[in-house]
Amino acid sequence: MFKPAIRFLTEIGQIATLLGGVIYSLPKVIKDRRLILAQMSHIGVDSLPLVILVSIFTGAIAAWQAAYQMKGMAPMSMVGGITSRVIIIELGPVLTGIIIAGRVGASIAAEIGTMKVTEQIDALEIMAINPVRYLALPRILSTTLMMPVLVVFANLVAIGGAFFVSHLFLNVSNQVFFDSIKFFFQIGDVIGALLKSTVFGLITSLLGCHIGFMTDGGAEGVGISTIRSFVMSSALILIADYFLWFFLF
Repeated sequence: MFKPAIRFLTEIGQIATLLGGVIYSLPKVIKDRRLILAQMSHIGVDSLPLVILVSIFTGAIAAWQAAYQMKGMAPMSMVGGITSRVIIIELGPVLTGIIIAGRVGASIAAEIGTMKVTEQIDALEIMAINPVRYLALPRILSTTLMMPVLVVFANLVAIGGAFFVSHLFLNVSNQVFFDSIKFFFQIGDVIGALLKSTVFGLITSLLGCHIGFMTDGGAEGVGISTIRSFVMSSALILIADYFLWFFLF
């Protein structure tokens, strides 16, 4: 009866311990800058094409949905402002977070999990190399830093997709569209979205590293860890998004 609760609390403790180890290793950031820069390139630059592709259609769909909902109730001149605010606050950070959870979080779990089951992590410890500093710190720090950057790109591209649909199919002029964005725009929305995306990046990378370190059972265990990382990260991103709303907006 109490075993699930004990397992849950144990895992929370393990995640907190891992986060503490990462924070403790932060003074070594300069020494490990090459590892961190390599991870930032992998997580940020390599993820950009997929983020851009998804964002274009996200903005386009948001514009169509806004126009459909406003039909007969509000002027189409408001499409730009409404869609841009929804994109900046919600769609950009959340969808980008889920994309990164699938592409990066699962990859982190698979990489570290493979190292765990092939005893490469044991070899690092034998060589007096801290696995948390060498493996977890670059991945967690890079994901946390690059997620807001990816969200900025995602928001800009999504707004461009919304403008494309509004201008070509909804007969909204350039000036009307961007004037509407200026009217609805609030700098607090952008700051809140960047803070949310930072939390999403931390959740994704921290879970990926934790699940990777806990992997066992050979190739099958690596597969299970990969799926578990994506599922848990996606769920926690949505849960965190709900609770962060009360503090940021």
